[in-house]
Amino acid sequence: MKKAIAIIVVILLIDQISKIYIKTNFFYGEEVVVFDWFRIYFIENNGMAWGAEFGGKSGKLFLTIFRLFAIAGIGYWLYSSVKKNAPNILIVAISLIFAGAMGNIIDSVFYGVIFDTPINGVATLFAEKPYGELFYGKVVDMLYFPIWSGDLPEWLPIWGGKPFTFFNAIFNVADTAISTAVGILIVFNKKAFPKHD
Repeated sequence: MKKAIAIIVVILLIDQISKIYIKTNFFYGEEVVVFDWFRIYFIENNGMAWGAEFGGKSGKLFLTIFRLFAIAGIGYWLYSSVKKNAPNILIVAISLIFAGAMGNIIDSVFYGVIFDTPINGVATLFAEKPYGELFYGKVVDMLYFPIWSGDLPEWLPIWGGKPFTFFNAIFNVADTAISTAVGILIVFNKKAFPKHD
């Protein structure tokens, strides 16, 4: 359990420090080109995958509350797996999922009441006039890997001749932790979930 907690704390620290730094040092939409295929690009979203939204304010509240229940379930899964002496690879994967989910929950629950959102400036931490309410914060994203951009071949059905960027998603450290964990569980499925006679 100590190793699991250490993984969670390290991921959460990296996630939150990077988000706070970006939010308090970057204008919304600002981009820094590190390499042609890797950029720091500051955006925010209401917390669903790929920035999708549904149901307005009530949908956002539902999503945040659902996440809180989900993190409780993931926490129980982690505790139960440790108690049952599950394989280390499963413990690591669950810890990454927990840390990633918690990182984005912190944004959703608290960022609306601790940050402002100036139109032509950077945000202030612990602002006098925050941009939202408790449970209505926006998730900060900044990692962008546009590995290839161009027009797709004309012969492709539906998308032929249209501009396309691979990889177009913009995400954060918390999202990376969750995706890494899912990858671990897929690739090392037999080690993570061994069959017992």
